[in-house]
Amino acid sequence: MPQSPTMQTIKKTEPKLLELKNRLTEINDIEAAASLLYWDQATYMPPGGAAARGRQLATLQQISHSKFIDPVIGQLLEDLRPYEESLPYDSDEASLIRITQRKYETAVRVPAEFMAKLSMHRTESYAVWAAARPANDFPAVLPYLEKTLDLSRELANFFPDYEHIADPLIDFADYGMKASFLRSLFADLRKELVPIVEAITSQTPTDDRCLHQHYPEEPQLAFTLKIIEQLGYDFQRGRQDKTHHPFMTNFSIGDVRITTRVYEHDLGQALFSTIHEMGHALYEQGINPRYEGTPLAGGTSSGVHESQSRLWENLVGRSLGFWKFFYPQLQAFFPKQLSNVSLDTFHRAINKVGKSLIRTDADEVTYNLHVMIRFDLELQMLEGSLEVRDLPEAWNERYRSDLGIVPENDSDGVLQDVHWYTGQIGGMFQGYTLGNLMSAQFFEAALKAYPEILMKIEQGQFSTLHNWLTQNIYQHGSKYTAAELIRDVTGDALRIEPFIRYIRQKYGQLYTL
Repeated sequence: MPQSPTMQTIKKTEPKLLELKNRLTEINDIEAAASLLYWDQATYMPPGGAAARGRQLATLQQISHSKFIDPVIGQLLEDLRPYEESLPYDSDEASLIRITQRKYETAVRVPAEFMAKLSMHRTESYAVWAAARPANDFPAVLPYLEKTLDLSRELANFFPDYEHIADPLIDFADYGMKASFLRSLFADLRKELVPIVEAITSQTPTDDRCLHQHYPEEPQLAFTLKIIEQLGYDFQRGRQDKTHHPFMTNFSIGDVRITTRVYEHDLGQALFSTIHEMGHALYEQGINPRYEGTPLAGGTSSGVHESQSRLWENLVGRSLGFWKFFYPQLQAFFPKQLSNVSLDTFHRAINKVGKSLIRTDADEVTYNLHVMIRFDLELQMLEGSLEVRDLPEAWNERYRSDLGIVPENDSDGVLQDVHWYTGQIGGMFQGYTLGNLMSAQFFEAALKAYPEILMKIEQGQFSTLHNWLTQNIYQHGSKYTAAELIRDVTGDALRIEPFIRYIRQKYGQLYTL
């Protein structure tokens, strides 16, 4: 048990803690400005601004990183260590010092000049990818992707004590995870999923033609806004805009924005990408306001963050109960398209299982197979067993072997995801599958606490679930690691069984399993 700090210790410590918070807030403000520039780049910026935007983002990245690795912060953390050790582990002050120390020890190993170079390259690469994907032009992005791989290896090698070169890159997004653990976890999951996929896809395909009529953009967007407001998204602290690849970004707890994309012949695109990004946003909007401007004011890992987007998108947004409430309203928006389509037909359509090419369009049953393909290819590129120039062929071969289909072009293949073209290679995809597993485990815990949640969803009442998530997950920000949070909330470590139970129960009713 830690000894409670004396009044004298508190008085000596307060100025240093205040200085640390002030410095962290200043860094956070710079990072928020960079995030705003990125949001603008992905939404409204004209293409001609790409070069300058890359320079601007690189400048801000270098400034914020330099300020964070300033030895003054290191000394403040060292001076505050005894104070942290005297406090309960879960106190706000101890958590702030502990999390900042962990992030500082990581950041100080990476030169600010490298972060600026990486930021500049990411912006340039994104601009090339945005033009190359619709043009099916992998050769255009090839040199940029090769440089991304070089920079990713360089970044990993600032942490040379790794077991696998991907480990530091995975750790950035999902602290505590390693390639060896994920390979084992994914192998166990794959053994369970492949027979289910085969059992379902061997049956007569579900008729989803009702989703592929002409749905004008404006009412689609209006309906998505109606849904997410009722789910709990606070428009006083957020907004939605269009982009190529939907994302959520936040500049403060009071400004959390989402983006979506609209296809006029695919109703599911805007609908479910909006709910997905709203799930991320609810997490950020639900963080304790006291954490504003500090490293605690953010999701704790990509996996936990993804668990919230997938929970709202799939476990709630694709459930029959959800559409018992919302489907009559959707029919009112699109009477010509849906007035003669039954709720059962619509529900089956939005939960159609099939072997598809596009990860973001994939159903819940096959989705994780898409993630595993990308994860394995990342590891191979980092290990040097796969050259970037051979990536399209390797991609197509994995889709042939794992899903029995092959992309007709690179736009639907290796170019489809933005992650490698605006981030790094390594640590970019595992969070999606981790999030799927966590979402089922968290939802089981919520239903155990409040079994009436399912009934309330049918009635269009989402506050019980939203409040439970806020109380148990959102408010804590990054105060706890993913492993700590999962165990505290569910009473168990991360497991695949809740997800498999969910899949078998839901799809056992929709298909013959």
